[in-house]
Amino acid sequence: MSRLIVVHAVLLCAGYCLPHSSLAQSTLASPPAFRVVAGEYGVPYSLLFAVALTESGRSNNGKFLPWPWTLNVRGESRWYESRQAVVDDLRRLIAAGETPDVGLMQVNWRYHADRLGDPEQAVDPWFNLRAGASVLVDEYSDTGDWWKAVGRYHSRRPERAAHYTERVAGWYRKIH
Repeated sequence: MSRLIVVHAVLLCAGYCLPHSSLAQSTLASPPAFRVVAGEYGVPYSLLFAVALTESGRSNNGKFLPWPWTLNVRGESRWYESRQAVVDDLRRLIAAGETPDVGLMQVNWRYHADRLGDPEQAVDPWFNLRAGASVLVDEYSDTGDWWKAVGRYHSRRPERAAHYTERVAGWYRKIH
């Protein structure tokens, strides 16, 4: 594994891979990577982290965290134990004509393949986080409202967007 990948993994993980939370915890610390990418794109960091928790969060050893090796295929969430496993499955799914949601931010392959690049890039935590941030910024540019942007990140159908926004807001209230 290259030194750059190790450094990226440490930076992404720092702040939330340490034992600190269960689902019952009242506040969560936003990991440094979310603050860095949020700053690059002008997105509120707590909002970016709340979207990631909603999209790819899973319980792991008593902690609830966004998980980078995640796909969602036709509503079925799949969590993988390694980067290579998710890349291999993503390649197979794309070849079969599927358009899954990919990575930490669950960026949809159908609508945002241009932002995701290739399967290797798409699951890179930093690259995926930036792709998700760029989607949020585009939606914010269209609406002028971060909460409307969050809803549209998930769906342009008002009822689906509203339900999703409520879920993200639940996580947002727990982030400090």
